[in-house]
Amino acid sequence: MEQTLKQTKSKYIFQILKGALLAVIISLIGILFFAFIIKITGLSDGWIMPINQVIKAVSILIGVVLALKKMPERGLIKGLFIGLVYTIIAFFVFSLLNGKFEFDKTILNDVLFGSIMGAICGIICVSIRKRSR
Repeated sequence: MEQTLKQTKSKYIFQILKGALLAVIISLIGILFFAFIIKITGLSDGWIMPINQVIKAVSILIGVVLALKKMPERGLIKGLFIGLVYTIIAFFVFSLLNGKFEFDKTILNDVLFGSIMGAICGIICVSIRKRSR
């Protein structure tokens, strides 16, 4: 019984890390593509923040869907943690790329946004999977 509980916990942790890392990779690709679009079109700075939020949301959605593909239960909790871990990893990755770490209210907003977005995506993912069975 104890071994099964440990296996289940490690599967959950693996799912969360897998989803978060996939979301970070998707974000990196999305940001690179968006930077290329900005370079070509010369979009104004006013578009950067909203499009970055969309990239984050889509990245979290894809990360949650792919992570919960084989074990679609506890979507709220797993999605919340995928969004949270994604936000933390993304903060460090993008801070390293930027060359500076800035802790301000933006990171708190990102953590809240990522966690809530992950939880919502987890609920949706599990609900869709249950209906399709």
